[in-house]
Amino acid sequence: MDGSPVYNSTTEPEAKRPRRLPLGCTLRHLRGWRLAVKVFQTILSLVAVVCEELVEECANCSGLYFFEFISCSAFLLSLLILYVYCTDLYESLGEDKVQKL
Repeated sequence: MDGSPVYNSTTEPEAKRPRRLPLGCTLRHLRGWRLAVKVFQTILSLVAVVCEELVEECANCSGLYFFEFISCSAFLLSLLILYVYCTDLYESLGEDKVQKL
């Protein structure tokens, strides 16, 4: 009875998923001048954070603290945008969710 066609396997073998690097980098969603501008923005915001940290004394520090908050926030947000657009996270989330984000 073991050779009977009734006992053949009825399921297909599981298809192997294509191998990807963890955090696979892709530049499909951010190309050309947009990528260059985003990288330049990230570098400038990092330079602003570093320059702000170099100030040792100030007479009225409230403006400096505000600048620190803005430059640090700009750096972190531009890193987040680069991460989303240049990795597979963009495809995982979906275009509509990325646009809402």
